[in-house]
Amino acid sequence: MAGFGVYTAAWATAVRLRKSPLPDRLQPWDVVLTAVATFRLSRLLSKASVTSPLRAPFTRYVSPQGPAELQEEPRAEDGKDTLGELMTCPFCMSVWVVSTLTAGQLLCPRATRTVMGALAALAGADALQLAYSVLVNKAAGDD
Repeated sequence: MAGFGVYTAAWATAVRLRKSPLPDRLQPWDVVLTAVATFRLSRLLSKASVTSPLRAPFTRYVSPQGPAELQEEPRAEDGKDTLGELMTCPFCMSVWVVSTLTAGQLLCPRATRTVMGALAALAGADALQLAYSVLVNKAAGDD
């Protein structure tokens, strides 16, 4: 918790020093875009097989978990369990991701929205891939 406090204090200080104006209110589209981007990036960082090398120093492989995702558990040695817990939990990771994306929208809105749009497109592509697999299995009678 102390690490997260320092992290958000650093972002808040950067926003304050840059004198970036805070919006009067959040637009619904921005909330949806941030939610979808946070969901996708959190799962990418905490579950995707392609990012397992980033988690490897802090986790142990357990088994596959869904398409292109892994089930891992935190390592218990050398205090790596706290980071391992964060890195294997998409819900825990999402707090850090949404804080980063929110700060990015205040500091570099165009670049951050571009990244969030790409992450939202990736989430949509994932949903289409899964839907396609269901349709193919249904057509083949493998339901």
